Amino acid sequence: MLQKDQMTAKLLCFSSILLSGLSFWVFLPQPSRAQDSNFGQVGVEPGKRAVVKGSTGGTTSLPAVVGNVDRDRNKCLGFGDPKPDHIVQLKGQFSTITFKVESNGQDTTLVVMAPNGDLRCGDDTGSKKDAVIRDSDLKAGSYKVWVGSAEPGAQINYRLMIQGN
Repeated sequence: MLQKDQMTAKLLCFSSILLSGLSFWVFLPQPSRAQDSNFGQVGVEPGKRAVVKGSTGGTTSLPAVVGNVDRDRNKCLGFGDPKPDHIVQLKGQFSTITFKVESNGQDTTLVVMAPNGDLRCGDDTGSKKDAVIRDSDLKAGSYKVWVGSAEPGAQINYRLMIQGN
């Protein structure tokens, strides 16, 4: 009987050591989550404007990442990174909104993915090569935005302006 009590005591001691080690591990600093976008997040409220900066440079076909056409049958074009460049938090319902790339006339493309997966794709605006998307009735939520280039790997610095009512 003494041997059984000794084994129980050893097992309790081992369990105690194991649990204290686990509790120590739980309180160690955990590695940070990978960033959800290349250039961070921005919040936009109706009636306000947000401007963020970034640069293109990826070699991945954006249609391969998001799809060939958007919900209005516009072609999705360009090259970029598989990870979105920006996460745009729309804070409220927007009756109209514009996503506009300003890149000193460089040839850019634009893709916006709604929280429900709906796509909006934009390319040149008139005689300018900067991409733009104008839309209506966007709901509050987290939108993924890719700014692409017409040529794979092209390094284009840009400003992305988001504004709506």
